[in-house]
Amino acid sequence: MTPSRRNPAPEVVDLLDRLRDKGMRTYPEVGVLRARGIVESSRWMQGERRDGVATRDLLVGGAAGRLPARVYDPGVGAGAPLVVYLHGGGWVTGSVAVADRPCREIAAASGAVVVSVEYRRAPETPFPGPVEDALAATAWAAEHAAELGGDPARLVVAGDSAGGNLAAATALMARDRGGPTIARQVLVYPVLEPPDPVAHPSYAENAEGFMLTAADMAWFWAHYLDGAAVVPEAAPLRAPDLAGLPPASIAVAGLDPLRDEGIVYAERLRSAGVDVRLREWEGLVHGFLWMAGELPQAADLVSWIGDELKGATWASR
Repeated sequence: MTPSRRNPAPEVVDLLDRLRDKGMRTYPEVGVLRARGIVESSRWMQGERRDGVATRDLLVGGAAGRLPARVYDPGVGAGAPLVVYLHGGGWVTGSVAVADRPCREIAAASGAVVVSVEYRRAPETPFPGPVEDALAATAWAAEHAAELGGDPARLVVAGDSAGGNLAAATALMARDRGGPTIARQVLVYPVLEPPDPVAHPSYAENAEGFMLTAADMAWFWAHYLDGAAVVPEAAPLRAPDLAGLPPASIAVAGLDPLRDEGIVYAERLRSAGVDVRLREWEGLVHGFLWMAGELPQAADLVSWIGDELKGATWASR
């Protein structure tokens, strides 16, 4: 059977069968603390850790104090792009530790210095705390680019899932607040607004059975917003004007509830005059960047991200 939006890739079928045999449950069923533990213990799906990328841990500026971060340096030297990476996990789970192997791969594939940020998470710190952390950490990285080994003129915000939401929102907020100047945004199956099955049929098509469920996303949003209004800083797809945003590279998965909002965001960015590169991985599920040991398509996604950064046209300053 050929993988498509309705037919998962054979490797996906096998992985989902094994996860069901292990008793896979939805996040609302297990609660916040167990959900975090499950995500932390999922690194067995990521495969072997890449060597040859230097790392160091440090503290970066956040919105309410300093935040832990990990820097990945592939050794390219001066002039390397500087990528602020924001991990996925529904704003509730995930960590720098969980995103370690993917960040190593991205640094190696792109030749960029990657700074992975441990932003505060919901429900302890709901919106706007995480996105304010993301913006503050991005500004800190721009100010300290030389010591990080990157080029502030090639500043990139990137993230997967909820991290893609934070990256997109950081780009919006940087535009509206006068900086820092972001050269590119890389959004991997991003969350861009609360669940809307009418506007985004992928929510109904992929509501359950393909890793991330519609119920999971409703649970994540409830923790993130904690009763706050849905404003563009939380839901970038709700922004009335997307003009003046940095060029975007957007990846979506065919069997993901979030697929259509990523596609719609790409279309709206293009309509606003923003350069956009969009690619869909048919037959793949949400989160596959973190499954390189099980799904070979993850390597293709990393390669695509690397090519997007290596092939980017950087504005001269």
